[in-house]
Amino acid sequence: MKIILISMPDVVPIIIHETAFHLPNHGIASIGGNIDDDHEVYLIDLIRKRRSIKSYLTKIIEKVKPDLVGLSAMAWQFDTCIKIAHLLKELRPEVKIVIGGYHATLMHEEIAASGEAKWIDFMVRGEGEEACRRLANSLDGRDDLTAIPSLSYKKDGFFVHNPRGENLDLSTLKLPIRDKRRLTWGYHIIYSKIELVETSRGCTRACNFCSMRHMYGRTFRTFPLSRVLADIDDIYYQRKTRWIMITDDNMVLNPSRVIELCDAIIARKYKGLNLVVQADCVSMASNEEMVAKMAEAGFRSVFLGIENGSVKNLSSAGKGDITSYSRKAIDNCHKYGMMVIGGLIFGFADDDAESIRENYEFFKDIGADAAYCQVLTPYPKTAMREQLLSQGLVTNQTDYKKYNGLWANVRTKYLDAEQLQYQFWYQRQVVLGWWNPPAQAKGQGWLWTSIWRFLFKPLLKMHYRRVMKKYGWEGRYQKEVARWERMNHFTDLEHY
Repeated sequence: MKIILISMPDVVPIIIHETAFHLPNHGIASIGGNIDDDHEVYLIDLIRKRRSIKSYLTKIIEKVKPDLVGLSAMAWQFDTCIKIAHLLKELRPEVKIVIGGYHATLMHEEIAASGEAKWIDFMVRGEGEEACRRLANSLDGRDDLTAIPSLSYKKDGFFVHNPRGENLDLSTLKLPIRDKRRLTWGYHIIYSKIELVETSRGCTRACNFCSMRHMYGRTFRTFPLSRVLADIDDIYYQRKTRWIMITDDNMVLNPSRVIELCDAIIARKYKGLNLVVQADCVSMASNEEMVAKMAEAGFRSVFLGIENGSVKNLSSAGKGDITSYSRKAIDNCHKYGMMVIGGLIFGFADDDAESIRENYEFFKDIGADAAYCQVLTPYPKTAMREQLLSQGLVTNQTDYKKYNGLWANVRTKYLDAEQLQYQFWYQRQVVLGWWNPPAQAKGQGWLWTSIWRFLFKPLLKMHYRRVMKKYGWEGRYQKEVARWERMNHFTDLEHY
């Protein structure tokens, strides 16, 4: 069989996603790598083909003539996913379409009952490696659709949902695809090539805004260290790539294992290896020995889920009071030369303009190097969504295209959704201002930070001075909103 696995082109309209980072989709790469070798598998990351989706897919479908196409999408990408499924059925009516990812996992019953189901033949809920492997074999006459756990399939035009399978034994999984079967290329972090590695799956934390437990339950599983090292070897020696982002939901939940992995990486003496990871503040604050070992192994940047400076808001999110841990975690990272990108969430029930400003000031005070800011989003099936619905605070219950963390889909007790959206944007401009690269960033990338400091930032400042003079804050904001609206509007998919 010929199989193509495709990830969506939609991006969050923040420069880190628009331009700075273009990452390969690790999910489809892992699924593809675990399909049996007698099938032909190809990967397409449409983030690299945003300006020519229809023409590119038309060419590839004609050339490959796939029997099965897999589409991976999150909630805010699902509208595009359906349009692409429609396009594929138009280009090749006999092709079978399987969808997977968070949205298909959480919303399979709703999708099955919708008009969009006509473009879909199968759904995979949860981890996809084994279900997709067996699906491909069943379409080849070597397995039984009715016996594949976590698969949804059609019978007499209606979806049947097989029972959910157990979490996979990660030691059985093969390496993801990174070779010529990947039809798109050009993945980068700023101006350096980057690849992705997975060392664990799941998280045991109680954050109630997260969809993770619906994928894996509240569990934490690890890949064997030998497999992780083989993965890094593949990237370092075969792909000649020196930047690796670790995709784990929360790699640092087991500090002793992190130290063991770091010792193994150090022993292999990779020259110029740079690692990027996301972690929780409590683990990074409480385990300085682990942080020191991570820095020695080549960890250069850490995304920390700081979330909020308000104890009440943190409690509402199921986080507990982690403000002191946030400070200590940042101090530990800086002590050992790691750059910190801090995650902030706005739009809790008690937020007003003043508290939003105070949250940005809190972030500035604790000394993180860069901010990744989001508006509280009522993701489907999460406890946070139920909490917000019960309070009547969800203003957009159905347009999932705006569920990417940038748009205000909720109101607070003091701000309607539009006011929240504006304050989220405005207070960032006046409190955080223009980004000044910290010493860690300058050390890791003197060229691109210099280009930012001495070329792009002065030009942008000049541009926005003119914008402000002509339009003021409100006018500038409206122009930004218009740009966000255009970001994931693909004209060549309009009629699908």
